[in-house]
Amino acid sequence: MPAFEGQNLACTRAGRRIFAALEFTVPEGGALILLGANGSGKSSLLRMLAGLLAPAGGALHWDGKAVEDDPEAFQDNICYIGHGNAIKAVLTVHENLAFWSKLYPPTASEGLEELLDRALETFSLTSLRDVPGRQLSSGQSRRLALARLVTSPARIWLLDEPSVGLDDVSLKRLETAIAEQRAEGGIVIAATHTPLDIPDAGLLQLQNFAPPAFDPEMLENSW
Repeated sequence: MPAFEGQNLACTRAGRRIFAALEFTVPEGGALILLGANGSGKSSLLRMLAGLLAPAGGALHWDGKAVEDDPEAFQDNICYIGHGNAIKAVLTVHENLAFWSKLYPPTASEGLEELLDRALETFSLTSLRDVPGRQLSSGQSRRLALARLVTSPARIWLLDEPSVGLDDVSLKRLETAIAEQRAEGGIVIAATHTPLDIPDAGLLQLQNFAPPAFDPEMLENSW
């Protein structure tokens, strides 16, 4: 049975249908890459999967159950990293990460501080631990946002252009974190224009689910 699936999903923004009849399945330990031109609905789909945007149609299922049957349990298993890094300028790197990490309970194997240290190390932020958010470069800010993945026990990672602003070394660190998440049975769904080394990832081309272009002649001929 698939761990996470969407059935007949539709999205409407500002009165315009973005996509329809969209379907996907991602098994435990799987990954799905969202592809498509700007405006094809990649970000909208991720927001829908994160519970931030209601679908105009269709349904989502997690472990064989409709997400709407127990939305709180589903949200506990979601970690969404969008375009914005959501960093508080006056807080240090450590304080920012601690703020977000407290939304989740510590893992059974390590305390909060151990978890924070591991997250900082994973994305090479240890030396920036006490630097205020306002002093971070764009790449450092992105790494701090991604460090939240390490502190979250969520089974599903939703990543919107996660590699923006990352150098080659940081990109490899992200790919390693994704591989570790999948090795533990987690799921990763990402929209990206930058190729990521994610073996055996499925591909979902959003433009395949775009509604047909409006043709006035079709309307005229329907009378």
